[in-house]
Amino acid sequence: MAPTSTMTAEAVALQHFLDAQRASALAILDGLTDEQLRTSVLPSGWTPLGLIKHLGYAERYWFQRVFCGTAVDVQWPDDDEELMTSAHPVAEVFAFYREQCERGNALLATTPLDTKPVGRHGSDPDDEVADLRGIVLHMIEETARHLGHLDAARELLDGRTGLGPR
Repeated sequence: MAPTSTMTAEAVALQHFLDAQRASALAILDGLTDEQLRTSVLPSGWTPLGLIKHLGYAERYWFQRVFCGTAVDVQWPDDDEELMTSAHPVAEVFAFYREQCERGNALLATTPLDTKPVGRHGSDPDDEVADLRGIVLHMIEETARHLGHLDAARELLDGRTGLGPR
């Protein structure tokens, strides 16, 4: 969802940076085969497709469960959210990630940044996610952190580097 005129300049800027990170995650993996997306190149066993699934679950968790206090059901009710691999069809995983990003953007477009979450994230002693602003900043950091993982995996899979708009 594109920023609207009702969003503050700060919200527009935050969405811009979050969307840039999200786009980079997708661009880094663009052109990989189904097999490559399901190939683990590190001893921990995660796969590029599993990491995209993880990022979708992170978007869902922070924007829906923590901020809104509830989350819509996922299309894979028996899926292990913690598993960093995926047996699901590639198109479904990417569609799931995009849908979660759209839900987060819709919330950001209609909600003031200082709005407190209805749900809660563990103990969060530092009150890092005390409002929507903190959740957006967390998702920028979470996504950017995993871009490095995806960059390294892509290089190990086919030698390509420097992919994505950033």
